[in-house]
Amino acid sequence: MTLEPLTWEATFALAEALRRAHPDVDLQAVSLGQIQAWILALPNFDDDPALVNDDILMDVYREWLEMTLEEQG
Repeated sequence: MTLEPLTWEATFALAEALRRAHPDVDLQAVSLGQIQAWILALPNFDDDPALVNDDILMDVYREWLEMTLEEQG
């Protein structure tokens, strides 16, 4: 199975991949720098690391948090 390449524009897909890779993480304790590092470590991430900014990372964080809250509730 080949995974689709992930880019900074795919914030929902990035959040899904992070949720699968880090299912037990406490999102309140995660920094934007940690999210960035985890994204760059994803095997199918294929974008220029220099293109990221805090807005993109916050969007990924929000998507991940919403998924987690929906799953719990």
